[in-house]
Amino acid sequence: MDTIRENDTGAAVEDVQRKLAFLGFLNEDQVSGVFDETTIAAVEAFCKAHRVLPVKVVDDVVWAALLDATFLMGDRTLYLRMPYFHGNDVLQLQNALGALGFPCGDGDGIFGPTTELAVRKFQTNMGLPTDGIAGAFTYRAIRNLHHSWDGKHGPTAAHMGFARAADVLETNALCLFGTCEFTRSVAARMSNLALATTPTSKILSAESLLVAPDENMLLVHIVLPGSGAEKQGPLVAFAEDDSFPLRLRSAIAAATAKPRRIAVRLPGTQWEDAGEGRSAQHYAITMLDAFCTALSE
Repeated sequence: MDTIRENDTGAAVEDVQRKLAFLGFLNEDQVSGVFDETTIAAVEAFCKAHRVLPVKVVDDVVWAALLDATFLMGDRTLYLRMPYFHGNDVLQLQNALGALGFPCGDGDGIFGPTTELAVRKFQTNMGLPTDGIAGAFTYRAIRNLHHSWDGKHGPTAAHMGFARAADVLETNALCLFGTCEFTRSVAARMSNLALATTPTSKILSAESLLVAPDENMLLVHIVLPGSGAEKQGPLVAFAEDDSFPLRLRSAIAAATAKPRRIAVRLPGTQWEDAGEGRSAQHYAITMLDAFCTALSE
């Protein structure tokens, strides 16, 4: 979008003002279509409240923050992707699911693997297709239960912020590899996700490495049951709970041989009722998140 500056007029200015009024930073009678001093003050107040560098204009950053803050649950279809969906609608979804007994983490407004898993569990409980996609049928089921969640809160769990995750990706060298088509796909997807988060990520698949891994790089062998990886060093079984990062951390600490090496065993090539491609993507996202948590301290 074109940057909106002082004294600009038009529909774009009015749209900004209506969003600011919706959020309580302007009164309805101050929506004039003119980017005046009152609107500038409201933009600065919004930026401070939403941890955006305060400015006197509406640029791409401010506009994106305004959109995030004014999305309502049901405004858009939400699903697991990179970069993750984020915004007020995601937060409302997380709060509703949490109050219904399907916790999504710490209510961070980010549609990550924990939130997708909560959506799947809710869908299963309601007899809906368990695709992990928050769409029309899922929203309708949630709204039908509004008396059970409106104004209430559920349990929460810890989640790692993106800035912290990027720092982990940039400072820890891991070589991810598999020895079959499925596990190689998971390794490649983890590498792609890490690079999408930060182009300087040092967590890479064997296929992405331009040089041979050195002795300081941790080798992570992604395996399936019955692979015999138990004989090759510390082995961690994949899990969907908070114990997974802790067990990864312990395995990494126990990997003292050169080169350092651990194995992560997936339960199979099928995750719930998803196909192989979606299963591989789910394992990749969940494992990358767990490694970031394990390596953060």
